[in-house]
Amino acid sequence: MRKSIFSIFFILTFFIAHSQRNNYLQKGLSAEQNLAAIGNLTPYTAGGVGFDSRYEGIKGSSRLLDTLLPSFIKVRGQNYYIQLETDIDLFNNALIFTHPKTRELLSIPAEIVEEVVINQEKKELIYRTSRGKAFGKDVDGIKFYQVLLDIPVQFIKMPVKIFIEADYKGAYSYDRRYDEFKTNYRYYLMGSDSIFHQVRLNRKSFLRLYPEKKEIIDDMAGTKSDFDEDRVVNLLKKF
Repeated sequence: MRKSIFSIFFILTFFIAHSQRNNYLQKGLSAEQNLAAIGNLTPYTAGGVGFDSRYEGIKGSSRLLDTLLPSFIKVRGQNYYIQLETDIDLFNNALIFTHPKTRELLSIPAEIVEEVVINQEKKELIYRTSRGKAFGKDVDGIKFYQVLLDIPVQFIKMPVKIFIEADYKGAYSYDRRYDEFKTNYRYYLMGSDSIFHQVRLNRKSFLRLYPEKKEIIDDMAGTKSDFDEDRVVNLLKKF
């Protein structure tokens, strides 16, 4: 990583509102702390497409939440968290946020983000990145993932945006007059080999990865073959 990524881009003073976060996130923060922004800070734009009278626009969004929410972010080279309003651009693998003073929409690449804690409806959603992590199947680029469980087994959820282009100009087209962003989710479990293995949320997939836990898995599954996220978390806590 080039040293310039960690160079100070600008320094400004802003007010940090009172928060219910634990003290470890407040360490280093004060009501008038300087925000040391990270290198590669750039204005955020979602891009555009050419005009065609038949074109019906874009459905969906490249962003995870489609709204900016109060968050704590930690970037590489820092040992403290910064409070900002953020969202995640999944298609471009970037964290977007508003400048706390000018309200300009800015972005930084996922490669320099350590962790983002997003507060949504009184819940804390923890996101980290795949940088430096080992996956059973290669992950294309550095992706954000949500931490669903950290111990005793790491269980993560990776949202992925797929862009489907309009198709209406060719003789054998589908007459699809709009582009569309669709969201898919991939689930991974950390194996004993310290590698994240992709799993489906069902009994068969878990037995393949943890055959020695068959009794616990069968007991948790009952008569159902498929699990939801909460059921998986409860299952893994018994490991």
